[in-house]
Amino acid sequence: MAHHLSMVAICHRIVRAVISEGDIVIDATLGNGHDTLFLAECVGTTGHVYGFDIQPAALTVTQARLAARNIATRATLFQADHAHMAEYLPHTAYQRIRAIMFNLGYLPGSDKRVITRSTSTLTALQTASEWLAPGGIVTIVAYPGHAGGDEETQTVSDWFATQNTAAWVGQTLQPAHTRSRTPRLFWVMRRDTTSSSETVPGN
Repeated sequence: MAHHLSMVAICHRIVRAVISEGDIVIDATLGNGHDTLFLAECVGTTGHVYGFDIQPAALTVTQARLAARNIATRATLFQADHAHMAEYLPHTAYQRIRAIMFNLGYLPGSDKRVITRSTSTLTALQTASEWLAPGGIVTIVAYPGHAGGDEETQTVSDWFATQNTAAWVGQTLQPAHTRSRTPRLFWVMRRDTTSSSETVPGN
């Protein structure tokens, strides 16, 4: 997916504060596999990553990236729209997923007309909110400014605004030098009402 290193680096720091070895996590948009690799390294030998992308090239490069680190067995990759995540995930993962990462837009170096779409992203976000574990986090890096990007960013922003603050805590981040084309990072965490030691990123 379209990549902005500083925003993605911030996203990784936020997610790293929430997940640990043994967790189940999702990369909803494989792209070039950077988030998948990051997640696979975080969850260790006892955790697992489920990854989704509609483009075969994304699966190929991601699998190669994992194999180069000898951790390919930590991930299961699906050539599928993230809107259909629930059809591929094992039922045992329901409400046990600690992190779900979205890096929207297009695959760098590929056809820029093949992009994530507002309708499927919205469906995927709704699925993510249902499958997430208490204390788990959803992160979305959105990219206005390219074809379809403005609409998708607004869709994410609208979804983010509807989250019940009694059950969720979240934040929108963007650089101080905000322009209309500046990437946005949204993160939202399901509150863990059973724990008195909930870790909120950045706190």
